[in-house]
Amino acid sequence: MESKDVVQALAALANPLRLEVFRALVVAGAEGLTPGVIQERLDVPPATLSFHLKDLTNAGLVSQERASRNLIYRAQYENMNQLLTYLTENCCQGLPCAADADSAPFKC
Repeated sequence: MESKDVVQALAALANPLRLEVFRALVVAGAEGLTPGVIQERLDVPPATLSFHLKDLTNAGLVSQERASRNLIYRAQYENMNQLLTYLTENCCQGLPCAADADSAPFKC
């Protein structure tokens, strides 16, 4: 993942509502969610949701698919994982990190 893509993804997630939408899509899994379901769960107006979904889609964190009359939005796990890898690849001075259940996800 290139740094410009990382910056775009982080900028998309830097908005509280977009972060909430993205997390809802991650929880939904491969099934995804329609805008109507997202609106209902997050109590957000349609135009506002559309604006934020567009930003997440442009950042490569979300995909959109048409299923008959509905749009289905899904989290793009591969891109999410690439972002996490980019952010942690030099963790612990390049040494492998050990997960520690009692504290932070990474222990150096």
